Amino acid sequence: MDSELDELRREVERLRGILPERVDVDPDDVEQGLAKLVLTLVEFVRQLLERQAVRRMEGGTLTDDEVERMGLALMRLEEKVHELSRAFGVDPAELNLRLGPLGKLV
Repeated sequence: MDSELDELRREVERLRGILPERVDVDPDDVEQGLAKLVLTLVEFVRQLLERQAVRRMEGGTLTDDEVERMGLALMRLEEKVHELSRAFGVDPAELNLRLGPLGKLV
């Protein structure tokens, strides 16, 4: 159990910086704030999937075809996050969340 907790802590440390520090709840900017939060969560999941794919690839558990398909899917997801960020006026570099004493997510 301790090793799993340590692994989770290491993963959180590696992923610091994705989610916004706080969500803007100004009634005039709710749409952008919500979009930023959702995009941040999608980017967080994308990075987790990417890291898992790399581990599986290094472990030899993926075929060449699976590596190709997974890489393409992750690239398309990243492109879509950037496209939606532009549509909502959010800088992809701002996709980050502060986790209190743990610091930033990515």
